[in-house]
Amino acid sequence: MPDCIFCRIAAGGIPASIVYQDDRIVAFRDLHPQAPVHLLLIPRRHMTNLAAAEAGDAALLGELLIAASRLAVSEGVSESGYRVVANTHRDGGQSVDHLHFHLLGGRALSWPPG
Repeated sequence: MPDCIFCRIAAGGIPASIVYQDDRIVAFRDLHPQAPVHLLLIPRRHMTNLAAAEAGDAALLGELLIAASRLAVSEGVSESGYRVVANTHRDGGQSVDHLHFHLLGGRALSWPPG
């Protein structure tokens, strides 16, 4: 999707503070962090959101979550705790129409969110 900002980041067309990437996933620091650690993990392939996922996407979704777990270790928040969030549609707080997981940590996170 040429007009999708996250597709452009994944393709290298927009600079980002990338902390991890492979052939299917890119993870980068959020420009407006809501916690000391705030990473975004996206699939390289455009998928609008979690509601658009299909059974064939199960492996990719699992890879995104495993990557989040590994990044929590490398970012130093694995032991203290972290949150992984996928906002879906407007009322769910989604602001970019490309599936992305937020990895948040580095401080106590309140519940319920939002």
